[in-house]
Formats: sequence, structure tokens, C-alpha cells
Amino acid sequence: MDTTVTVAAVRDVGPETVAIEFESPDGFEADPGQFVKLSAAVEGEEYSRFYTLSSPDVEGTFEVTVGIDPEEAGPFSQFLVDLDTGDTLDVSGPFGQSYYQGESRAVVLAGGPGIGPAVGIGEAAVADGNQVAIIYQTSAPAHEERLDELRDAGASVVITDDEITDAVADVVTDGAEEQVFVYGFSDFVAAAEGAIDAAGGDSDAAKVENFG
Repeated sequence: MDTTVTVAAVRDVGPETVAIEFESPDGFEADPGQFVKLSAAVEGEEYSRFYTLSSPDVEGTFEVTVGIDPEEAGPFSQFLVDLDTGDTLDVSGPFGQSYYQGESRAVVLAGGPGIGPAVGIGEAAVADGNQVAIIYQTSAPAHEERLDELRDAGASVVITDDEITDAVADVVTDGAEEQVFVYGFSDFVAAAEGAIDAAGGDSDAAKVENFG
């Protein structure tokens, strides 16, 4: 789908991180873990970036989470952070095959911006009555309120700025109904895949989205 969407809300959800909620266009369907392309003209130049959904569904609205590094952020990232309710921009998608499909046990390994799909998948799985474990590697957590709510709902949530091998070993069972998801930049993905294998799991069976 290629269409224009309207901003429904923009919320601060962590250090230099915002969640942007858009009104879902008619006919828009997507699953947590998929991503969309957002496009807009900024100062006369066209920009497009991909962002993974951070909402558990797209009924009425859908959400993406945007982090911004003040030292490295480009014009488009700043444009997104500065959006207000009622603003519009173009969206294409959804894209991606590494998404939640109702698996009875979801283990999500998230590095940095991978927390967006992690909370979306976690909330969808809890709503379905399924088991959830999230391991989130970061030094500046985002979406802490939603992670606390997931804990209260029975999910296992670990937040660490250290290596994740032991934490992964505690949650990966390699059971037939278990699906491991990995979202993050390339260094995190490599470490996560190594931790999955070290825990007796199969990294080749994981659903992985490498942010580059």
C-alpha cells in the first residue's frame, strides 16, 4: 500500500526516543514485527526511511518508535521527532517476513531500536494468551512503562547493557512451539545468533531483522 497517513499522537517514550502514532488508512493490514517506509520532503529534499511497527496491531492506529542521536541525526529524523498531531506524510508497506504469527511462545531479543517490535510482539502475544520473553540490550531504555506492564501480565523481561549470552540461555527452550525473534543492528544480531546457538537453540530458525 502507498498512501498518506495522518499523525494521531507523538509521545516521548525514553531518552531521545519518541513513539509516533498514525491513523491507519482504510485497508491497511500489518503484523507486529513488520515495517513500513515513511517518506516526506524536508527543506525541499525527499527523504525515506524504514521503521518497524511498535504497536501490537493496526486497528484504528499504528505506531513506530523513532530514536534520534543529536550528534548523528539527519534532517528526516529530526522532522519525524518534531511532528505534531494532524501532520501528514507518505507511507508504503508493510514489508518484512520476520513478524509475529500467533506462536505460542515468543522470545524476542532486542538491541537498541529493536525495542519497538519487541513491545509490539510482546503485547500481541500476551493478548493472545501466549508466553513471552524479552531480552533488551541497551544503556538507555525506552518503552519502560510498556515493559513493566508486560511483566505484570506474566512476561519475562530482562533489560541489560551487558552481553546477553546467559540471559538468552535462561529463556531459549528450543521447544517446538517456540519462536525466537531478533531485532537490532548487525553487531547485536551476530551476538544474539551466537547466544541462541550457545543456548542449544537454532539461530537459522530465528526470525531476524537486521537494521544494518
